[in-house]
Amino acid sequence: DVMMMVEAGGPLWLAGSERMSPVYEVYAVRYAHHHRMSGENFLGGDPHEVPMPLDYFVWAVVGDNKTWVVDLGFTAEQAQKRKREFIRSPGDGLKLIGIDPAKIDDVIVTHMHYDHVGNLDLFPNATFHIQDREMHFCTGRCMCHPLMNAPFEVDDVVAMVRRVFAGKVAFHDGTAEIAPGLSLHHIGGHTDGLQCVRVMTRRGWIVLASDAAHLYAHMEQGRAFPIVYNVGDMLEGHKTLRQLAASPAHIVPGHDPLVMQRYPAPRPELKGAIVRLDADPIAT
Repeated sequence: DVMMMVEAGGPLWLAGSERMSPVYEVYAVRYAHHHRMSGENFLGGDPHEVPMPLDYFVWAVVGDNKTWVVDLGFTAEQAQKRKREFIRSPGDGLKLIGIDPAKIDDVIVTHMHYDHVGNLDLFPNATFHIQDREMHFCTGRCMCHPLMNAPFEVDDVVAMVRRVFAGKVAFHDGTAEIAPGLSLHHIGGHTDGLQCVRVMTRRGWIVLASDAAHLYAHMEQGRAFPIVYNVGDMLEGHKTLRQLAASPAHIVPGHDPLVMQRYPAPRPELKGAIVRLDADPIAT
């Protein structure tokens, strides 16, 4: 529905058929890495069994007057426990682009797995946006099963419950526009309450898939990641991502090292650490 791009008091705005939406800058901040084989990334394994590592990110959505952070990453202690390579604290990564976690008012939590909801204490002033179904899932009967609770850290879940009682959690049911040009969309699949984030940028609508698609290969090949609550919802979620994004090239998977190759760094010295997702992908 984008019709034209106009200047309005400095920042770029996109004029659509119904209203004008602000245009955001979007950053992926890489904070950890995990060397693994492809068989670990696909339900049913992978016959090729080639190296297929995962990267770990938090994301920042930067508007003219406000910044949102998407997910929290995990701590150095969790990296040691889970045998992940810890590159830097997500908080330190955000500071590299001038974002102070202590000054963030709103954090979007795509889901409650350990690698997306650690570091709550880095955001003492934030309200956390989460789906109703995710809180129900991570505190309900499914957590009685070790197979289901393994990707969660009980201390992270309890810490979020404390923030509920402190009035610092905003619950959403399905789709929610939390600001013009910024919306949340329930996907499910990987967890019952997984949500993705749709953002208007200078190149159109991009979608931060988080774990609705760990890797580009999951979407391109129609395959499922093995940590999954509902396989059908996970695969249908790939369709939803395509419907929300301006094109398949506007979908950003949650753990693919290729993201760091396909997008430019905001500054040369940040290459390998942070990329601009609202910028045009690098030609390959």
